[in-house]
Amino acid sequence: MAARKGEDPAPKSSQGPGELRRLSREVVYRGRTIDLLVDQVEYPSGNRSVREIAHHPGGAVTVPVFDDGTVLFVRQLRYPLNLHIMELPAGKLDPGEDPIRAAARELREETGWSAGRMEKLASIYTTPGFCDEILHLFLARDLAPAEEGHGREEGEFTMTLDRVPMDRAIGMIEKGEIQDGKTIVGLLLAARRLGGRG
Repeated sequence: MAARKGEDPAPKSSQGPGELRRLSREVVYRGRTIDLLVDQVEYPSGNRSVREIAHHPGGAVTVPVFDDGTVLFVRQLRYPLNLHIMELPAGKLDPGEDPIRAAARELREETGWSAGRMEKLASIYTTPGFCDEILHLFLARDLAPAEEGHGREEGEFTMTLDRVPMDRAIGMIEKGEIQDGKTIVGLLLAARRLGGRG
């Protein structure tokens, strides 16, 4: 959930014996996608250090699998990489949004397909060394064209779709052709759930 102005955007963790103690927190930047935090912390020894955190509201990911076993992917420009990469449909959570609703929304908006069944696969921390983002992964089945079609945002207008058999998709991971972390985890979990490779 996104923080309101003036609120601490990241949850306070429980701190037991031998753990860092937070002395102060500064929100140095509030953005559309992330907030940047700088914490002053103290070790049990009394030594002090700094921890930098990217606070993210979390997101939802779908692994859309058709009855024929093919998986639906999006291929889109990722600006930080300056590359078009192949990945699963995904997006960030709106404040207070249920992850399964977010997953269904993103599937519809990005691909123009809707799912008759959504099954939770897992939740993962993407980069816990400096970011608190958590992604919720769902297997989407019984796919059908959405009545309203897709609802892409302006930055997604160049997005294209690919359908790839599950076995081939797993092979693309092994060959380095799929490198997106959430996509790799989602595919391997879905393949296991469906009784395929992985």
